[in-house]
Amino acid sequence: MPRKIYLVEDEKSLNLLLQKYLEREGYSVTTFFDGSTAMEWINDMPDLWILDIMLPDVDGYELIKAIKEHNKSTPVIFMSARNEELDRVVGLELGSDDYLSKPFLPRELVIRTNKLMERIYGKEEDGSDDALQVGDYTLYEKQRTVYLGDNEIQLTNKEYELFCYLVKNKNIVVSRDQILNNVWGEDYFGSDRVVDDTIRRLRKKVDRLNIETVYGYGYKLVCKS
Repeated sequence: MPRKIYLVEDEKSLNLLLQKYLEREGYSVTTFFDGSTAMEWINDMPDLWILDIMLPDVDGYELIKAIKEHNKSTPVIFMSARNEELDRVVGLELGSDDYLSKPFLPRELVIRTNKLMERIYGKEEDGSDDALQVGDYTLYEKQRTVYLGDNEIQLTNKEYELFCYLVKNKNIVVSRDQILNNVWGEDYFGSDRVVDDTIRRLRKKVDRLNIETVYGYGYKLVCKS
């Protein structure tokens, strides 16, 4: 099971951006845009709270007090735009485990989160890192997403499933029948032209990869990595 994070940030664009980065790392993220709503979930048991100090109603200080009263061992990361040493000191005194001054790079939060999770809970032994690298692209199986750098490639469900199948069988020739059975299922009774049409769309979206046509048989994803 992925680690569960509760993120409280009232700036919507930043909230969604941080959620995106954390979910790409394999975490399950629930977001809140105000402290009062987050306070209603205090009795829940996430693996980590990430709190903005400056919230429009119930601030981060009140939230961490409530969190620690419910479960003293729950880790907390504070964020603040004020960049004042007093905020950092007060946060540490109230029990925060880390502190980030805004602005910061989303990747910095991910790195700090990973290190804190490892320190608190130890390393995952179940292969939780589900990222598959193929050429310039990264495939995240848990989130069913594909990225080129920081940009997500928008794929339909079948385009994603076909891409995933080709990646797992890279440099192997797979027939249209194999693709149909593994992507569309053995109970699919339509034309195998659906494979060709989906391959055509996929080639346009992941155009840095070489998906070869094996005439009269099927396809092969050619990749050195």
